[in-house]
Amino acid sequence: MRADRLVSLVLLLRQRGQLTADALAKELEVSPRTVLRDIEALSAAGVPVYAERGRHGGYALLPGFRTELTGLNNDEALALLTAGSRPGEQIFGLGTALASAMRKIVDALPEGHQVAATNAAQRFLVNPETDLLSRRLSQEELPDATLMVVRRAVLAGRKLRIHYASRGQPPQWHTVDPIGLVTVRDKGYLLATESGTDRTMRISRIHAAEELVEPAQRPDQVNLEHIWAQRCAEFLSEGHISVQVRVSPARRDDLLDMAEAVRGEEAEPDGWLRLEVTFQDLWHAEWALWQLCTNAEALAPPELRASLHARADAVADRYRATAEPDPN
Repeated sequence: MRADRLVSLVLLLRQRGQLTADALAKELEVSPRTVLRDIEALSAAGVPVYAERGRHGGYALLPGFRTELTGLNNDEALALLTAGSRPGEQIFGLGTALASAMRKIVDALPEGHQVAATNAAQRFLVNPETDLLSRRLSQEELPDATLMVVRRAVLAGRKLRIHYASRGQPPQWHTVDPIGLVTVRDKGYLLATESGTDRTMRISRIHAAEELVEPAQRPDQVNLEHIWAQRCAEFLSEGHISVQVRVSPARRDDLLDMAEAVRGEEAEPDGWLRLEVTFQDLWHAEWALWQLCTNAEALAPPELRASLHARADAVADRYRATAEPDPN
């Protein structure tokens, strides 16, 4: 770990020039005292780090010093810099490692291309915090120590003991065989088995984790995409409701944001779209379609149409009563 931090320290000084001990400590997520010890170690190893005294002082490298990393062209570096802005590194607790890797990628480029690659990466934005309607996108958080245990067990192929809270239930301890980690729409999942039964567990609901010495019971090779597709199909077949709906194209994305899944879609002659979507239950479907007002129409099942009709009648009666003129 310290060797990686020393490399990151050198790259920070190369790319940003003179930095204070406090600024370096913030970037490396260590204390200023640790930074001073690391700088002494670098100097002892022959890296030309020098201190600039005074109010605007800090630490810097002698001009011309360079670490050599080769093998990346401009497009490869740009692809990695862009991919680094995706949310997976936060969900899986890899944010600090990603920052270190990005510094190494930039430093690997020829000196004349470093600024160009960094500027090009700034032209791409992947998954910002809010959408066009200023709705903040939720991002799940988990303590780094817990994430590290989960991630290590997945990669090492060892059993996990986790304190996990299923929806609407208090947390309980489970011993699982981890298969892999998946991130979908800013949510992270642990795919595992428990006593031979498939388990798909939200990472945000893991309160604590312990890696066991016992090897996990799982195949050596895994196709996570295939397993995820199977888990999705099983999830949608249990306790969910399928709804046929007509929707204005302008509100299609709003409908999909509220639905669990889309099973079919086709355009109609009048320009509207006919979709088959899945909701958690009848109440969820009624709530979602009510948000779309006259921009959507439930076609099936009949009980959903009836519940929406009853809700519309109740609202109309409420406002009709207040709109009636006073007979006096």
